[in-house]
Amino acid sequence: MSAKIIQKKLFSLPSFICAIRRLPAVQPVRSLSTSVQDITKDTGSQNHNSTLSNEEATTAAALQQVTTSYSKNGYALDVTERTVLGRPVYLDAQSTTPVDPRVLDAMLPFYISQYGNPHSRTHAYGWATEEAVEKARASVAALVGANPKEIIFTSGATESNNAAIKGVANFYKERKRHIITTQTEHKCVLDSCRHLQQNGFEVTYLPVNKEGLVNLEDLKNAIRPDTVLVSIMMVNNEIGVIQPIEEIGKICREHKVFFHTDAAQAVGKIPVDVEKMHIDLMSISGHKIYGPKGIGALYVRRKPRVRLEPIINGGGQERGLRSGTLPAPLVVGMGAASEVCMEEMERDYKHVSKLSERLISQIQSSIPHVVLNGSPVHRYPGNVNFSFAYVEGESLLMALKKVAVSSGSACTSASLEPSYVLRALGVDDDMAHTSIRFGLGRFTTEKEVDFTVELAKRHVARLREMSPLWEMVQEGIDLKSIQWTQEH
Repeated sequence: MSAKIIQKKLFSLPSFICAIRRLPAVQPVRSLSTSVQDITKDTGSQNHNSTLSNEEATTAAALQQVTTSYSKNGYALDVTERTVLGRPVYLDAQSTTPVDPRVLDAMLPFYISQYGNPHSRTHAYGWATEEAVEKARASVAALVGANPKEIIFTSGATESNNAAIKGVANFYKERKRHIITTQTEHKCVLDSCRHLQQNGFEVTYLPVNKEGLVNLEDLKNAIRPDTVLVSIMMVNNEIGVIQPIEEIGKICREHKVFFHTDAAQAVGKIPVDVEKMHIDLMSISGHKIYGPKGIGALYVRRKPRVRLEPIINGGGQERGLRSGTLPAPLVVGMGAASEVCMEEMERDYKHVSKLSERLISQIQSSIPHVVLNGSPVHRYPGNVNFSFAYVEGESLLMALKKVAVSSGSACTSASLEPSYVLRALGVDDDMAHTSIRFGLGRFTTEKEVDFTVELAKRHVARLREMSPLWEMVQEGIDLKSIQWTQEH
């Protein structure tokens, strides 16, 4: 098919895919499977005596996973349909989210026809792309109550965190060399702080209570005359705990200390206002808000001005704070994702809260010796972290192969060590090893939650039956009272 025909048919994602595959376009529907049924019906109606070719059958299967609804009700692949396709139910929304179809639809022209470099100032291609980039910048800014000039595009939240922490520290290093953070921050924040420690900075790692919340008095007492930055995550990526960001911001403003927050798990899910919260720097991720991977943003306050030393040098793009050609399709995608979040945030939150209550109540009522990690009140409901006593977490993960869940942060999941976040809460190593994080999102369904609960019930019971510790507990033996011996 020629590029001319593709451009002509580029009205929406479903019509675009169907144009390429020469299949009839379908009307937006809630279930992906319905789309495929319509396709096969329409295709079959053209020739009742013929069957789908191998290519068409493959395409239909692909469309079952890709073709989606544009309606505000969202879309979802039914749990039984996922099983038929050999794909697990997806409950790992804190790790990443699927690209919303509306977002992909906005991005496609910038891969195919509007492919100009946004920094090219001498022709229409560059002008058009630059205009789209600035529109996306304004959308991201509107989502968090910022000025568009305060949004710097990056490759993601990890780069944003590095740029904020190292940038501020290095710019003010002649006068201030002390940083405050918490023990439960994302690994990229902790590693950035350790890097600065190796270069002569001092870092205070604040403890958290058993619910994962920082003590504001501890923060006040930790601030020194040479404190340059406080970095505290808004919503924890492992346990979903929401820190008292507005109160922290006020404390930092009173002490004239810059305040940075990693809001990758918060922006687009809960209301964020950088002015009201007194935030000076904030990290945002595109793929956590149903946008593309490889794009993020850093909010940098202009009044009072925050100065940064850039960690990437080059052509001076992004006000000299982040050199490099902007990936226009990804930037446009992040802007579109921000617009969708503004439209859907209230509905998404109600939807996720309902599913969270359903998951928590069913798990706690049907499986004994289960602990919900983190604050039961101050939390984002889409992040549900359970510890299943007397079950090895890795074994449970393997048993739940029909459900995509994780044992913690995707950035540290390769480690066999128990979660440092849970250990900071005071969770024993044995319970930390048994933790599973369930991530609920915009496209999660009640059927998927119920399916997950049934699987968890069955496999937790099976694995416990294989555990001698579970047998001892059933007999009423207090495991903590046992003096374990080790042969040498």
